[in-house]
Amino acid sequence: MDLVRGWVPLRNRDSHKGDYGRVHILSGCVGYTGAPYFASEAAVRSGSGLVYLHVPQEIWPILAVKCRETMVFPLSEASLLEKLSKADAVLIGPGLGRDPLRDSRTRQLARELQNPLVLDADGINAFSGHIDVLKARKGRLTILTPHEGEFSRLLGCSLGDLDRAAAAEGFARESGCIVVLKGHRTISAFPDGALYVNTTGNPGMAKGGSGDVLSGMILSLLGQGMSAEQAVPAAVWLHGRAGDLCASRLGEYGMTPSDLLQAIPEAFQLK
Repeated sequence: MDLVRGWVPLRNRDSHKGDYGRVHILSGCVGYTGAPYFASEAAVRSGSGLVYLHVPQEIWPILAVKCRETMVFPLSEASLLEKLSKADAVLIGPGLGRDPLRDSRTRQLARELQNPLVLDADGINAFSGHIDVLKARKGRLTILTPHEGEFSRLLGCSLGDLDRAAAAEGFARESGCIVVLKGHRTISAFPDGALYVNTTGNPGMAKGGSGDVLSGMILSLLGQGMSAEQAVPAAVWLHGRAGDLCASRLGEYGMTPSDLLQAIPEAFQLK
């Protein structure tokens, strides 16, 4: 806790919403309306000043009603790059779904965006067999948040008996990306060899939506100006702490990702 307390800055008394980051999220498809909600709400609850959510036209009415603190826009291919380029940080992938056109769009955005980029879920899957695109972003901040299945697809082989920490560290060095390998004792591996093994969290978080919450928290701290070296392990630790708060009150069986969202504010109380 002391380490994270030292990283998360106190807020200036005379600040305004523009001081706490403009973050953009590209997320969601038919059948997956929860993921954009969890990611965007997590960004709000982690302190972002302005959160913009871009979703397909088909699900825009649902998210426009569901997300009260987020600015929700129907996806416009013509202006998407221009809008995302103005963000302090961008998240692509939660609930995005897969088809050749969507995967190609994700890779093209990764090529062209210069700002910090977080890739989660299908935003990661789009790079299976296309690691060259990630390597081409060296010098620009790229964060991947895979679970073991998604990471195996990136590697092109099963993790199997491989050492998780060594595999994450090796891929981070090779690709130039920060790798957040989710699971028991989530690993945050950096291209320079720095590595963090998280100590918070519990099996009650093993439910669809928990990872979307984490990606929104990472995005939020980056957008607020924290360095990746601090924002990534801090968000992972705070996410797990929120889960531990839920488990202590509700038990591991009944807690949900919605409960995680509700616990984020208390998780940030680091006094």
